[in-house]
Amino acid sequence: MKSDSPNVRISATSHELLRRLAEEEGESMHAILDKAIERYRRERFLRSANEDYQAVKHGPQAWQQELEERAAWEQSLADGLDPK
Repeated sequence: MKSDSPNVRISATSHELLRRLAEEEGESMHAILDKAIERYRRERFLRSANEDYQAVKHGPQAWQQELEERAAWEQSLADGLDPK
C-alpha cells in the first residue's frame, strides 16, 4: 500500500527535538517540520537577495544604474496623487 506522504529519515536526535518542539507548541511534528522548512526557504531566499544586492553595490557601473533608477522612481512621488 502506497503512503499519501513521503517518508524522510532523520536522526534520533533530530526526531527527539522535533517531538519536544511539537509538544511545547501544542502542534503536530508535521506542522513544526513544515514551519521549519518554510523558514529555512525564506532565510535562504533573503541571503541570496542580499548577496545579489551586495554584488550590485560593489560594481560601480551597476550601482550608478541603481541610483539612477531610484531617482526616476522618486519622481513618481511628485505625480500629484494623494500619498495615502
